[in-house]
Amino acid sequence: MLIGVPKEIKNNEFRVGMVPANVRELIAAGHQVIVETNAGSGIGFSDDVYRQNGAEIKGTAAEIFAEAEMIVKVKEPLTEERARLREDQILFTYLHLAPDLPQTKDLINSGAVCIAYETVTSRTGGLPLLAPMSEVAGRMSIQAGAQCLEKSNAGRGMLLGGVPGVNPAKVTIIGGGVVGNNAAQMAVGMGAQVVILDRNIDVLRQLNVQFGSSVQTIYSSKDALDEHVLSADLVIGGVLIPGAAAPKLVTKEMVSQMRSGAALVDVAIDQGGCFETSHATTHAEPTFIIDDVVHYCVANMPGAVPLTSAFALNNVTLPYILDLANNGYKKALETNSHFLNGLNVIHGKVTCESVATNLGFDFVDPKVALA
Repeated sequence: MLIGVPKEIKNNEFRVGMVPANVRELIAAGHQVIVETNAGSGIGFSDDVYRQNGAEIKGTAAEIFAEAEMIVKVKEPLTEERARLREDQILFTYLHLAPDLPQTKDLINSGAVCIAYETVTSRTGGLPLLAPMSEVAGRMSIQAGAQCLEKSNAGRGMLLGGVPGVNPAKVTIIGGGVVGNNAAQMAVGMGAQVVILDRNIDVLRQLNVQFGSSVQTIYSSKDALDEHVLSADLVIGGVLIPGAAAPKLVTKEMVSQMRSGAALVDVAIDQGGCFETSHATTHAEPTFIIDDVVHYCVANMPGAVPLTSAFALNNVTLPYILDLANNGYKKALETNSHFLNGLNVIHGKVTCESVATNLGFDFVDPKVALA
């Protein structure tokens, strides 16, 4: 199969869909890889390094999309990229379609086979291609939040861990999954007072075993949200419903009652955000202020640490790319129901039920759509 790797064009996105080592694996398996010039420059890989690992370098994204049978990316295709997709071409990347009607319409119209990293599942019910980026974003959320609390950034002027004789900041984490767990690790390590809210008692039990008295685990009722959001200095939104738009758990009214200079970091922003006041921002302009509360809502947080996150992503995507290349998308998806869950759009049909429900499209069972 001929696999294409275009350069990412989202604002301040320096990750790359395939690092040179993964290109070498595809070449060794008998496939061809074409890479857009400077696609890996953001993490220090020159075109020559890609050539040494067997890739052919192309000068433009248009050439990549025109020639490749499969496109491997990191972030969702932007408008100009979607216009280049064609019938039966495989697109393998993060899509986050539930809050994105224009992208969904374009993918439907393209006739392409669109497989989303974030809805591929594992035998244990996890999200193996989303997990490493959730780990990165969870850890980054505390770094970002700590900066937002600085007075020069319109924050309360608090040091997250305090100092002897001075209280630390209170960090409320909504969602105890991969994002929440990793955020808690960082917040505890920095000496903050940490509260984690979740509606899954088993998750709360696991967090209690992991962190002991270093964190307070609370069942996420409306009363608990009111209490721990309004009293927080920093709130991390890490809620995820796979494939669906994130629920708006923190309302405008709640934000208006928060402490002046408090900060919100919405890690769920790729799926529309879990704060009612959120809207997506970029690394160029990461924050905005509503009711004296600093909002950090960058839609590609791991893009700020591309060297770490590109390798973390490539580690988990390689087996799936090889499966698609070796067997073709029909066999790869038909023989692996967990991989099939990643199919969001194919030949103009929406095959992810959450996306269809959120955006008002007819849902087609992916097995039926493949056949």
